Parts: sequence; structure tokens; C-alpha cells
Amino acid sequence: MISNLLEGKKGIIFGALNNLSIAWKVAEKAHEQGAEFVLTNVPVSIRMGTINELAEKTNSPVIPADATNVEDLENLTRKTMEHFGGKIDFILHSVAMSPNVRKKREYDNLDYNFLNKTLDISAISFHKMLQTAHKLDAINQWGSVVALSYVAAQRTLYGYNDMADAKALLESIARSFGYIYGREKKVRINTVSQSPTPTTAGSGVKGLDKLLDFSERMSPLGNADAEECADYVVTLFSDLTKKVTMQNLYHDGGFSSMGMSLRAMSQYEKSFEGSD
Repeated sequence: MISNLLEGKKGIIFGALNNLSIAWKVAEKAHEQGAEFVLTNVPVSIRMGTINELAEKTNSPVIPADATNVEDLENLTRKTMEHFGGKIDFILHSVAMSPNVRKKREYDNLDYNFLNKTLDISAISFHKMLQTAHKLDAINQWGSVVALSYVAAQRTLYGYNDMADAKALLESIARSFGYIYGREKKVRINTVSQSPTPTTAGSGVKGLDKLLDFSERMSPLGNADAEECADYVVTLFSDLTKKVTMQNLYHDGGFSSMGMSLRAMSQYEKSFEGSD
């Protein structure tokens, strides 16, 4: 990758919990490329995780904020602008959680209060974040906002549950707000549809180990890992992608374009060997 790709750029990174987090990897890569940023997460995640280690490593302040709380987001945005003495250039939304998944509720037996929380945390928080930044005029022209998504927004994958609904909403918000923010401020907004990744949150998805194996067999390039995702996100923060907006960008080794791979077919055929 070109060195100092983000030199002089400033931003906010939501969602780093520990070194398994994609947000953590993005922060490391952005720092390597010359960016400065504020790290943020909900207070309980800050206490439970190791974000302060990342903050020390990248020389970044940590400002607690609940991404579902508009007052918290306003406070975070104002304090970030005060810290940097002006507007920022990029934001990463890496926030997702489903109480239904955690409680192992099947999709045809959802708790609707849990569903509302899933949508608020995993998708509506993105709208709240964007609306707050827009009202406070917090992002420079040609700035970039990226949220992490997954192919389950378009395709049914067993076990992903109501998170699929949340990711579909997340991608819709990126398109709708991308039009407004692009037209008015030249700010671009995209989602990255990443391969299944064994983060702390992702590990709660039922059958993740099998999903990882299946997608590895299906994808001609294999699964993209968290560090590779971080490299991709850094390019979206950079000036190299100034005219890319309102897109859901697949970063999944080709999985999203596949029907059936040779490896997956071979494994499928083996499952019938010896049967009548």
C-alpha cells in the first residue's frame, strides 16, 4: 500500500473492543498511514475490552459514547472537533449486536423488544451518527464514512437471524444519506460487506465455524480476514476513492458472486458417499 495515505486526516472510529475487532485493525492501519483519530465505544465495552491499549499505541483519546444516544453522539462529535481544532475527514461505524442472537432466539420466534434493540444498535445508530455529524457540519468536503455490513443483507444465511434485517437497513441508510451528504457536502458514504470474521461479536452467530468453512470453500480468493478488511477501509478513507459513494462494496473473496464452487461441490458429494 502507498505510504502515508491518510496523512493529515482526522476521524472517529466506533467499535474497537479488543484486538479481534475489525475496528481495532482499522485503527492500527489508519495510524500506520498517518491518520489521527478519536476512539469510542459504550462505557461498558471500554471497561470490558482493551481499547485503552489501542489508544496508547495510536496516541488517540478515548471518548465514551453510546451510538444509540443522540446526546452522547453530539458530545462525542463536539469534543472530537475541539480536540482536532476543526472538522474531521472520516468515520468508521463498526457497531452491531443482536440480543436475539445472544439469547439463541430463532427467527420465527423473535422477541420484538430484542429486535428493536438489534435495529437500533446495529443500523439506526448509523443514521443517528450521520444526522449528528450533518447537523454539526462535522465532516470536511470529500470526507468519507464507512459502515461494516454482511452479505446476509441480500441473502438468507442460516443463523444470522435478525442481524440480516439490521444490515439491510444499514445499507439503505448509507444510500439515502449518501445522496444528501454527497449533494450538499461532497461527503461519501459506503458500506463494506465483509467475509464472515471471527470477532468477539461475530463469534456469537450460530454455526460461525461452519459458515467460515463454507465461505472459504465457496470464495475463489478465500475469506478476507480482519486485517485485509482494514486495508480496504483505509483506501475508502483516502483521496483515492473520492467519487465512490452510496455503494455496498463486497470484500469477501468473491463469495457474493458465486453459485457453487468446485471445493464446495466436492464436499457436498462426499456427504452422500456410502448412503443409499
